[in-house]
Amino acid sequence: MSSLQEEISRRRTFAIISHPDAGKTTLTEKFLLYGGAIAQAGVVKGKKNSRAATSDWMEIEKQRGISVTSSVMQFQYEGFCINILDTPGHQDFSEDTYRTLMAADSAVMVIDGAKGVEPQTRKLFKVCAMRHIPIFTFVNKMDRETRDPFDLLDELERELGIETYAMNWPIGSGKDFQGVYDRGKSELLFFSGVSGKNKAGTHAVDLYSPEVAQLLDSEAKHQQLIDDVELLSAGRELDLEEVRQGQLSPVFFGSALTNFGIEPFLESFLKLTPPPLARVADCGTIDPFSPDFSAFVFKIQANMNKAHRDRLAFMRICSGKFQRDAEYFHVQGNRKMRLSQPQQMMAAEREIVEEAYAGDVIGVFDPGIFSIGDTITVPGKKFSYSGIPTFAPEHFARVSAKDSMKRKQFVKGTEQIAQEGAIQIFKVPNSGMEEVIVGVVGTLQFDVFQYRMKNEYGVDLRMEGLPYEEIRLIDSYPGDLTDLNLGSDAELLEDYRGRNLLVFTSFWAIDFTCRRNPGLQVSEIVVSEG
Repeated sequence: MSSLQEEISRRRTFAIISHPDAGKTTLTEKFLLYGGAIAQAGVVKGKKNSRAATSDWMEIEKQRGISVTSSVMQFQYEGFCINILDTPGHQDFSEDTYRTLMAADSAVMVIDGAKGVEPQTRKLFKVCAMRHIPIFTFVNKMDRETRDPFDLLDELERELGIETYAMNWPIGSGKDFQGVYDRGKSELLFFSGVSGKNKAGTHAVDLYSPEVAQLLDSEAKHQQLIDDVELLSAGRELDLEEVRQGQLSPVFFGSALTNFGIEPFLESFLKLTPPPLARVADCGTIDPFSPDFSAFVFKIQANMNKAHRDRLAFMRICSGKFQRDAEYFHVQGNRKMRLSQPQQMMAAEREIVEEAYAGDVIGVFDPGIFSIGDTITVPGKKFSYSGIPTFAPEHFARVSAKDSMKRKQFVKGTEQIAQEGAIQIFKVPNSGMEEVIVGVVGTLQFDVFQYRMKNEYGVDLRMEGLPYEEIRLIDSYPGDLTDLNLGSDAELLEDYRGRNLLVFTSFWAIDFTCRRNPGLQVSEIVVSEG
């Protein structure tokens, strides 16, 4: 096998998705702990003295104990090169999460063992299902009192419409959670260790050994465990092809907080999850093992390093091998370029890389030429990967700088953050950029926008929430748009592409406005790609 094939084959690129507070960022940290990328795991939430999670780099994340940007981390484990895309957990950050899922080859879905399937889990699962990517389920927080494991499996199948296969089975729950039964190895793994900061010790025992009753301090609990395992074995078989098609989800039980069950999960998951998948472009399907480099931009982030005031474009490499300083072609910009400072991430920590392969994610310096969804190829191979979804905003605010002397910084900051895709900006036609209308998918983005404008651009904002809930593109109107007969329930806006739009306070206001303006035709901004 050639070194190119070898390197690509050992790549695993996956996203971790969950409802807020299911323990996703803690699980990410524990992967890094077991991969040797960090010496000791920090606690995401908790005492003031505790370290913030490695994947949370923005100050607002550390303050609130939530992930608000998609972090990218790479580490090595048992011969695999792993790229984790840690997606935002807060429900307000769905758009950034959806884009990140476009860069993943599989997803780990974290479920709270006490709460089961929650609203955000359903949303994110649907995006994975649309792309038919393999979904692995980790039922977390087994160190707390949880629901019956059989009930949880049943709920997963019923709520998400996917079949499940339990890869392991919990030995108790809450204070009695002592480990898992590994179905692949047919052995019980008892864990030890009181601190979740270090790797958990393991002790393997045969399911039918008398020692189990002693460890559980109960003959009845031992018998219950045997009954559960035998009931599981009467169920369906593990079909790897169905897993790869996203039709069957392997389920693991454990506790990210105590590290119980993390290592068996990581080992099994890496064997089951696929190497980099082929991608669809406008010229057909691109084979990841093709020697020709190609990639697409799925995220743009400004000011990750305050000292450098920089802007990074995150690229998912889809085929071939990337080499620093080689000549590449930016398809949308129709220009050749050299990417001289490619970086790989450990959240805010980065290092310059000389080479990277299909499946890897690299950050490249962006002087303002890249947009989300752009394709980069080798010269002479001109094609575009299918676009990344953009979503219609659902919340709006009128925004201006409190200090009129900071107009320049206000315009620069607003435009840069909009280019990242975190917010969308609009203005009243024939007006300047001193005051803009900001549209977001989720309201927490307003807080992040306000925070970043102050901390990164030195601009305090004046923000006024607007009552609009619906936005429509104006397809046609026989007269002058400035003569539109609009009530207090609608407003005419223009986006950065110069397109004319109307925002409305309600769905009913759309029909009312169209009837008041004969010949006015509007259309929905559907989830578009590009």
